[in-house]
Amino acid sequence: MRRPPTYRSLRHRRADRSRLQPQGPPTALEAKSIDDALTDCAVYDNGERKGGTVPFTEAMDRAHRSRDGFVWIGLHDPEPAAVEAIGAQFGLHPLQIEDAIHAHQRPKLEAKDGLISLVMKTARYVDETEHVEVGELMLVVGPKFVVSIRHGAPVPLHALREDLENDRTRMERGPGAVFHAIVDRVVDEYSDVLDGLYNDVDEVEAMVFSDERNNPTERIYRLKREVIAFKKAVGPLVTPLTRLVEDEDLPVPDRARPYLRDVLDHLERDAEAVNAIDDVLSGVLDANLAQISLRQSEDARKISAWAAIAVVPTMIFGLYGMNFEHMPELKWDLGYPLVLVITIAICGFLYARLRRAGWL
Repeated sequence: MRRPPTYRSLRHRRADRSRLQPQGPPTALEAKSIDDALTDCAVYDNGERKGGTVPFTEAMDRAHRSRDGFVWIGLHDPEPAAVEAIGAQFGLHPLQIEDAIHAHQRPKLEAKDGLISLVMKTARYVDETEHVEVGELMLVVGPKFVVSIRHGAPVPLHALREDLENDRTRMERGPGAVFHAIVDRVVDEYSDVLDGLYNDVDEVEAMVFSDERNNPTERIYRLKREVIAFKKAVGPLVTPLTRLVEDEDLPVPDRARPYLRDVLDHLERDAEAVNAIDDVLSGVLDANLAQISLRQSEDARKISAWAAIAVVPTMIFGLYGMNFEHMPELKWDLGYPLVLVITIAICGFLYARLRRAGWL
């Protein structure tokens, strides 16, 4: 795990701070919709968690009363009403709210009024079914809060939250440290997916080039589909993280950029690796199809060779089965064995020549 950046929070520049404060207490219905979608909601002050899971309105109130406190809100598959209520509390742009409600967004980064929102894909490889489960995670970060909205099952954040809570020094750095840790964990999970894909690619390569007459075309095709889905998660994320590292206008402290750049380096390597896997699978698929075509050609030659050999006894025995009265060797004692010997000799000669030619 890469070390987190040494900064307290993502601070805005010349932004209207009123947009970062709750826009009045939520209604009872809004508060209930938020609490129903919460996986966890906690207040952190001086690097320590203050109490257990608390209701959203209480958490925000306590975070703003403390000097260095912030709240980390986690939601999983929330209802639209919950997302809209969260957006209203933090003054999110309607487009950011729409992105959080509707999954299947491309990875992207937006910065509005001192808030940073990052949409990224989470991924987990299920080896039993050779399937890449892809989810979606949206992070919204401000000076006093972190909101993580997950869609789908991959990469739960509960274990990460526990790790961070056991490291007071990291939590003292505020929402920015949480933001970095989450992004870092998601990118780390990409490496586990790549390991699973590498293993399966090695297996299908061994099947294609083995002496057994395997036909793993269906498995290769399914793997290629999973790789394409994973590429859509990894590749598009490079641009937002690059902007996060290089754009000086974003509210990211300079001390944080080297740590985020380290995450970006890992992501770029993962993007190159998944492209390489895709290329290898394309080559393996082509090789498998070529082998199938070669095997079909060999089978056709063998069938043709045996058919050619079978023509000889068929023709001779068919000729003698015409029941004509005057036929050579009919009254000769050695006629029958001689015909058999000649037939076997011709068939043996054809077999030897065809085998030497590689048809048998």
